[in-house]
Amino acid sequence: MSGTIRRPNKRKLKADINVVPYIDVMLVLLIIFMVTAPLLTLGVDVDLPNSNAQSMKAKEDPVVVQVDQDGNFFLTVKAGDKEAVDANTLATKVRALVKQNDKEKLQVYVAGDGRANYQPVMNAMSILQKAGVEKVGLISQPEKGKQ
Repeated sequence: MSGTIRRPNKRKLKADINVVPYIDVMLVLLIIFMVTAPLLTLGVDVDLPNSNAQSMKAKEDPVVVQVDQDGNFFLTVKAGDKEAVDANTLATKVRALVKQNDKEKLQVYVAGDGRANYQPVMNAMSILQKAGVEKVGLISQPEKGKQ
């Protein structure tokens, strides 16, 4: 018995990478991202000016929604008189203003009382967004001595 020793014919070695587990992981991650992506876009879009911004020069008088300390809304349209309104009336009047004017040029600002809760100010911005206003600015007074 002088011969070579033969290996029993088992499986041949494969040099390929098994990618099936990687595809499974990729599909699970894809599903997770597809479910969570819509949840990240909730909120009210607001364009806030920088703290060192100069006064804005407006060609037209803006629409101003004021929120007092008690959470009441007041609407001032085009430098007119301040009018007390409830949430439904505010939405109706702003929706009419959006239809009458160009959305891009309509300037809408929210002025919240410094002692007011944050929730009524957020409610005002939500009402404005639902009425069709695309950009909302916030009005504040500069600190004394920093002008």
